[in-house]
Amino acid sequence: MSLLIILVFFGVGLLAMPLSLSLGVAAVAGLTASNVDYNLLPSRMMSAVNAFPLMTIPFFILAGELMLKAGMMERLIDLANTLVGRLRGGLGHVTVLAGMGLSTVSGAAVADASALSSTLLPSLSRHYGMGFSAALCAAAANLGPIIPPSGAMIVYAFMAGPSVSVGGLFMAGVVPGVILVIGMMAMCSFIAWRRNFPLTGEPFAITAVVRELKRSLIIFLMPVIVIGGIVGGAFTATEGSAIAVVYALLIGLFVTRKLRLSDLPEAIIRAAITSAVVGAMIAFASVVTYMLTIDMLPQKLLVLIQSLTSNPTTYLLLVALVLVVVGMFLESNAAYIMLVPLLHPIAIKFGIDPLHFGFLFVFNLVIGMLTPPVGVVLFVTCGVAKISLGELSRHVWPFIALMYGLLIVCLFVPQLVLTLPRLMGY
Repeated sequence: MSLLIILVFFGVGLLAMPLSLSLGVAAVAGLTASNVDYNLLPSRMMSAVNAFPLMTIPFFILAGELMLKAGMMERLIDLANTLVGRLRGGLGHVTVLAGMGLSTVSGAAVADASALSSTLLPSLSRHYGMGFSAALCAAAANLGPIIPPSGAMIVYAFMAGPSVSVGGLFMAGVVPGVILVIGMMAMCSFIAWRRNFPLTGEPFAITAVVRELKRSLIIFLMPVIVIGGIVGGAFTATEGSAIAVVYALLIGLFVTRKLRLSDLPEAIIRAAITSAVVGAMIAFASVVTYMLTIDMLPQKLLVLIQSLTSNPTTYLLLVALVLVVVGMFLESNAAYIMLVPLLHPIAIKFGIDPLHFGFLFVFNLVIGMLTPPVGVVLFVTCGVAKISLGELSRHVWPFIALMYGLLIVCLFVPQLVLTLPRLMGY
């Protein structure tokens, strides 16, 4: 039965049917093959999505939409430009720092890719060429799901169950996220030096930095309040996401004054559509997961893997290799929903720290959003930059190599991932 479900899912998916519906067809196929009552389908689906923690998804998506419409992107860019704009590869540094700043208020790579590309590509392409500029925007956008808050980590924690906390995963991404920012900036400097890119931006001036810091302080208070409140236990992740929406509204309406009441319907609709897609996948996947469980697929996988290795590190490497392939062909949310219930319990059996495994899982699939042929961040950037996927892929591979290099380091040096969560009590 498990094999039938998997074959139906991938077979229907190859026909270009949306992944949520592919999961639905696979669920019905599994029910038919097992003679389980079809009444299980609506009850399992309703039970899966009727969960308070899932409200974080639409709230954080809506908060990101409102912040982009509120003009916060421009303030982040102005601040980054006063800090590093005059360095070699300065516009590249500005893009990376803007991506880092945007990731603290958005948490979604696709939204960040659209914002960074639309705002920075005209200036970047004039000095660095369109290929490298688009690749840089795509890579900087991938910081969104790594640096908290992260929509991907919320989905992972929900699918993994009580053994993984959202706050703990958030903290696990901070140190690797900062290392990745530094690595991207170093790569920008090296490429700018090799290709003799011109200097851009105004000379460094402390007065300009102080001025832009004052203008941007209100933006950086948002992640401090929301993430700090979640980690400190002042409120739950769901409550924190609602606070983020209210904060974004207040900033957009009364501070930057670029958000209009007429912008709200579009932002709400976009957040609702994205959330509905994720919700549909979770609903159908709950039935698929149930059918795989009664077919004892997790236990069969555990026996198979234990026959191959009893070493936790080897298991992590095997999962990493599987996710490299999965990330190239499967949308990330579908991968979380399908694979976390299968692979996470096996990691626990191997004695692997749940936060360590969770971060590596998320990071691997985040990189998958940047790898062809189904790299959704690449498609968004290509649409804005008006270049081919092949041209963008040719320029983005150094950033992919950097991310995979950091993934391997985090795999073998878990302290990079776990030290901060442990200090915070997770």
